[in-house]
Amino acid sequence: MGKTSMGIVRSTFLLDKNNEIIKEWRKVKVKGHVEESERSCRRSF
Repeated sequence: MGKTSMGIVRSTFLLDKNNEIIKEWRKVKVKGHVEESERSCRRSF
């Protein structure tokens, strides 16, 4: 019939000063994600 595709998958990664991943969010929704990632960033640094 046609091609099946996955679409857009948004992901965010929080890195430490050595560029190692310390937190990751997969399949995020825009609503509320900025606040959640900002809280994690403030706790980590």
